[in-house]
Amino acid sequence: MSDTSVGRPYPELTWVALIVGWFIGVILAGAIGYAALVLGFSIEGSELAAILGFGILRGIFGRKSIVENNIVQTIASGVNGASSGMMFSVPAIFLLGFGDRFDPVLLTFGCIAGAYLGIAFIIPLRKHMIDYERLTYPGGVAVATILKSPGAGVRKAMVLLIAAAISAGVHVATIKTGVDNWNLGAILNMPQYMNGIWYLSLMTIGVGFIAGRGGVAFIIGGFVAYWFISPLLSVTGSFPADAAGDVINTPGPLRLLLYRPLGIGMLIGGAIMGVILAFPLISSAIRSMQKASKVATSASNDELPIKLLYFAIGGALILLTFMAVTSVESVGLGRGISMALMGTLWIWMSGIILSEAIGRTNWSPLSGMTLVGITLLIIVTHGMERGDSIVAAIMVGAATSVAMSQATDLMLDLKTGYLVGATPRMQQIGQFAGAWLGPIVVIGVIFVLQNAEGYGLGSEKLPAPQAQALASTIDGIMGGDVPMQKYAAGAILGGILSALMGGLGITVGLGFYLPFNIVLTYSLGTLARELSDRVKGKTWSEEVGIPIAAGLIVGEALVGVGNAAIIVATS
Repeated sequence: MSDTSVGRPYPELTWVALIVGWFIGVILAGAIGYAALVLGFSIEGSELAAILGFGILRGIFGRKSIVENNIVQTIASGVNGASSGMMFSVPAIFLLGFGDRFDPVLLTFGCIAGAYLGIAFIIPLRKHMIDYERLTYPGGVAVATILKSPGAGVRKAMVLLIAAAISAGVHVATIKTGVDNWNLGAILNMPQYMNGIWYLSLMTIGVGFIAGRGGVAFIIGGFVAYWFISPLLSVTGSFPADAAGDVINTPGPLRLLLYRPLGIGMLIGGAIMGVILAFPLISSAIRSMQKASKVATSASNDELPIKLLYFAIGGALILLTFMAVTSVESVGLGRGISMALMGTLWIWMSGIILSEAIGRTNWSPLSGMTLVGITLLIIVTHGMERGDSIVAAIMVGAATSVAMSQATDLMLDLKTGYLVGATPRMQQIGQFAGAWLGPIVVIGVIFVLQNAEGYGLGSEKLPAPQAQALASTIDGIMGGDVPMQKYAAGAILGGILSALMGGLGITVGLGFYLPFNIVLTYSLGTLARELSDRVKGKTWSEEVGIPIAAGLIVGEALVGVGNAAIIVATS
């Protein structure tokens, strides 16, 4: 590694880029992972990494190479790639009550190896998907636009940091005062069942702004639940009753008894339908592999060799077998090999489907692929003791989920590199260089948040919706005491919504599942984005609004994780 790549006039993969990429990646992995536990979905970190990269490379080091900043965002997003994969899966172990029965060190190293496998699996497809088929990858195009406007990039970084400082200050104030909600409904004399309580969170507003119209379905889900169904239940006298026969018509108990089970069912149904709708991409994936193998012989030194794929397949089988057999004592070699074969096949198929999906639509059904993949592993472990079955399946499933996430992230970054003239080999090495750090950061965040008083996975502060859906699915498969009728009704509705419009069942289901105070505050961000686009113009929204929103996310999330760490350290 040197300051200038051989034969290139600009520095690309440098020690400065590596260190800056690690630094930004740690921030993003903690912040975006925290947001995923609160809101149930993850946002793409490449654009935030590119903005912060400009601020650090230019503001501190005085470096102006676009391709070097591209490597920074590649490394940073490689670190962040573990956040969604692990946050959608690992918390389910704690939610099911087996958090003390798995080896976090084994899980972490398994997820690191899984990240490398996902990268190796997808590298041979770069030429076909980007050079030949020329998939759009809207997120990659957006990052390339930032990289091509260096002056704007520095300004965006300053705006982001100022917004982060404001968001951090506000969240510190809510922690110190203990006031993190505002009951506007009581002031306006709204019926209690309509739940007019607002969550005091600038991070939630920031996520809503970045999502824009894409978050409307999420808002609709919450408003339908509390401002349509709840009044309808009141008018008809149909509120449910608890075990003692008392009518449930207050927001908290009503959510637990009715809306959360319906929301979980919608998440499950929407995820399964999303996977079914993605199956036609398998034939495209097979063609991609065939074409990739044909062009590999003429590949230049700009590309890592296709034989990396063959090593990845062998490595996946060995790694996943080792993880399965060593996760709990009751997993024998035969069952471990079966789990490894299932996991390897799922990494290959899902990684390519996700890359095709995000390349064509900018929507990644990662949570659905994770849910279905771990469900298949639970079926393979059927017959084992309940705890052993759950721990083994989720540990192997977490490694496969991180592999899927890395495959998708790398292809997105390679599209950016294609547009700014980066060297694919340098980006691929950069992704490898960042991928090892993400699982270490994320597992640390998970344990800190789980053990901090007032936080805890599955709590009001950290609902962890995707992991809750996974835990509920596992409970249902293993015969747990779950409201199957409500899950089934939600699953049917979620499946229908996703069949009508990809991903709709999941986002509407999240609106049902999450506390309505979060949905109300999120709607402010979406409304602000709509007004910004109409009044100030889309250029202003992208140049100023999105950096502000990103800063709101980063500031609050870092304070939240930092506060939890202080609580754990001093308790």
